[in-house]
Amino acid sequence: MSRWPTVVRYVLLFGGALLFLFPFYYMLIGSLQSEPDTSVAGAFTPSDLTFQNYADINSRVDLVGSLVNSGIFTGGVLLGTVVFGVLAGYALARLRFRGRGTLFVVVLLVQVIPFQLLLIPLYVLIVRGYGLADSYLGMILPFAINTTAVFVFRQFFLQLPDDLFAAARLDGASEVRILWSVALPLVRPALLTAVLLTFIGPWNEFLWPFLVTKQADMQPLAVSLANYISNVSARAANPFGAILAGACVLAAPAVALFIAFQRHFVSTDLGSGVKG
Repeated sequence: MSRWPTVVRYVLLFGGALLFLFPFYYMLIGSLQSEPDTSVAGAFTPSDLTFQNYADINSRVDLVGSLVNSGIFTGGVLLGTVVFGVLAGYALARLRFRGRGTLFVVVLLVQVIPFQLLLIPLYVLIVRGYGLADSYLGMILPFAINTTAVFVFRQFFLQLPDDLFAAARLDGASEVRILWSVALPLVRPALLTAVLLTFIGPWNEFLWPFLVTKQADMQPLAVSLANYISNVSARAANPFGAILAGACVLAAPAVALFIAFQRHFVSTDLGSGVKG
């Protein structure tokens, strides 16, 4: 059998991978250049590489403090996403109650509404109604329930064999015990998917935290870098490199998280827990 189809396939995949990685390479090299060079050819012949652009950011923005704020904001959102997503997804998938289908349709409709459309009523509710201005809870609360995560968990719970839940109920297990002891141990692939899908949103979110608090010591990294790029980078020695350096700082944690967890995205045999 000819090996040419296999060779061609690997060549095409390798070329696609290079095209995908080139913007990241271009961003990294541009952030290290001491002199601005916006040409694509400059990325292949870099010269005078330096960390001065990163030093300029650190001198104007508290990177460590902003990273801590981003960690608190994103961590709180992820915690709410996992807890409420698992509970809502399990209820919509495994519990029988009147209006379950209608409730799931409402969950799907919520995904259609752009978040920007809700900014004004959310601001009035969170900041003026609840008095949560200049607080981490005020930043976290609107993102605590993620309808995409609810959908992911529901679809995963629906794929689990019914025999697992029937056997647990015959043994007298409550729904909470079934969720904790039967469903959650099998939900890790969906859990990782929901975490990665949810992480990108709050980590890159800058508009809502900026509305909630104007205190620089509470603003997440995305807000601090947006302020730096819009107000300070133009006065830097290398504005092009300063903007790319800010983009690298913001993208690095997301890329690291994906690299750390991508090996866990493996297919699982859900039927292995059922005898016969």
